[in-house]
Amino acid sequence: MPLARLRPLPAAHAALLAVALCAAATSAQAQSLRPSGRIAAQPTQRITQSGPLPADFIVAVVNSEPITNNELRARLLRTEQQMQQQNTAMPPRDQLARRLLEQMINERAQLQVARENGIKVDDTQIDQAIGQIASNNQLSVAALKTRLDTEGILWNQFRQDVRDQLLLTRVRERETDARGRISDADVEQYLRDQANTAADADSTELNLAQILIAVPESATAAQVATLRARAQAAYDRAQKGEDFAALAAELSAGPERRQGGVMGVRTASRYPALFIEATRNLSNGGIAPPVRSGAGFHVIKLIERQTAGGIPTSIRQTHARHILLRISPKMTEAQGRERLASFRQRVLSEKADFAALAKEFSQDNSAPAGGDLGWSIPGQFVPEFEETMNGLQPGEISQPLLSRFGLHLIQVLERRDQQLTASQQRELARNAVREKRADENYTNWAQEVRGRAYVEFREPPQQ
Repeated sequence: MPLARLRPLPAAHAALLAVALCAAATSAQAQSLRPSGRIAAQPTQRITQSGPLPADFIVAVVNSEPITNNELRARLLRTEQQMQQQNTAMPPRDQLARRLLEQMINERAQLQVARENGIKVDDTQIDQAIGQIASNNQLSVAALKTRLDTEGILWNQFRQDVRDQLLLTRVRERETDARGRISDADVEQYLRDQANTAADADSTELNLAQILIAVPESATAAQVATLRARAQAAYDRAQKGEDFAALAAELSAGPERRQGGVMGVRTASRYPALFIEATRNLSNGGIAPPVRSGAGFHVIKLIERQTAGGIPTSIRQTHARHILLRISPKMTEAQGRERLASFRQRVLSEKADFAALAKEFSQDNSAPAGGDLGWSIPGQFVPEFEETMNGLQPGEISQPLLSRFGLHLIQVLERRDQQLTASQQRELARNAVREKRADENYTNWAQEVRGRAYVEFREPPQQ
C-alpha cells in the first residue's frame, strides 16, 4: 500500500526538508549541531593563505569537494533567523559557525557516500517534497516561491537543498536499516526488562476515559438519587455496547467530553486514588460502575494499562477510506485540490457516494475496494496522513490533504479498541528495540563516514 509509513530517522539527526521555512526545523537543526564527538581519523590539514582574501573563498575541502565561505555564511544567517523566530538561545556567532561548518562537512561526506552507492532522487520526488513543504506552511507552491524570494533564497538553490536532504535521508535510512537487525534474543531481553520494570508502581501508565454526571454542592437527596440513576443508565448503555466516546459527548459534564471523555495517558500517581481503585481489577476496555467524588458520579473506562515506555496490550484502530489523486504534469496540485473539494461537497450533499467516487477516480490500489484501507493501527500510515485521519470523527470527511504520495480525501468510518495478540506485542517490542538503537546506529555510521573523509581546513570563516 503506498501509504505505508516510512520509518523515521533518528530524531536527533533527521534532516528536515523545510530548511528555510518549517517551524520544526529549528529544533531538529539545533540538535544536529551537536559536535559529532570525533574528529577525522584521516590526516586533516590546515592551509593558510597570505595576502587579502577574495570576495568568496574556500573554508574547507571534503574529499576534494569545497565548502565556500558564502555557503557557510548563508547557512549561518538562515539558522540564526530560525532560532530567532523560535526564541531559541543564540550561542556565540563564531561557535555557531564552527558547528555549522562541521555539520556541512558531515553532510558533504554523506552525500558523497550516497552518490557512490548510486542513490538518486528524481525531479518528481523533489516536486512532491516541495509540495509537502508548502502544504505544511499553508502555502501554495507559487506562494512558497514568493516567500523564498523575499527571504533572498534562490529557487534553484532551494530545490538543490531539498534534493540533498532527500539524498541524505535515503542513505541514512539504508545504512541505519542495515545495522538495525534485531534478533529474537534482543526481543526476549526487552520483554524481560519491561516485566521487571512493571513491578514499580510509578512506572504504570493508565489511559482512562470518563463520563461525569456532575452533582451540585447544594443538591438535595432526591436530586442526588436522580443523578445517580443517570450515571447508572450511562454505565448500562456502555456495558450493552454503545460507543463510550459518543456517550461521553452526549452526557458528560467533564472538560474532556469533546475528546470522547478520554483523559489521556498518565502515570497512576497522577490520577485520583478513587479512579485507580475503581479500575484496579479491570482489563483493557473494561468499564467500572459509577463511583462518587466531590464533583459527582464517574463512569470510568480503562482504555489501556501498561508499563511506562512498555508494550501495550490493546491498541486503538481506525477504519478509514480515501481517494488518492497523484500530482503530475497533467494534474497540478491546485487542480487536484479543486477536484477533491468537489468530490467532498458531492458526498456531503448526498449527490455522490464516496466508495463509488474512489472506485472511479482514486489512483491508489485500494480503489477497487472503494478506497477502503481496512483497520489500521497507529504508525501504519505516513505521519501527515495519520495526523489528519486521527483528527476526524467517524463519518467525517477531511479537506484535501497533500502527502508525499499525492492528494487525499479521507473519510473515517469507525474506530475500536483491539486487544493485541502475543505475536503483535512481540512485533511492537521488536520495533521498540529497533527505534531505541536507531540513534546509536546512525551516530556510529556518521562517525565512520566522517572518519574516512579527508578534510582540509583552509581560511577561517568570515561572517
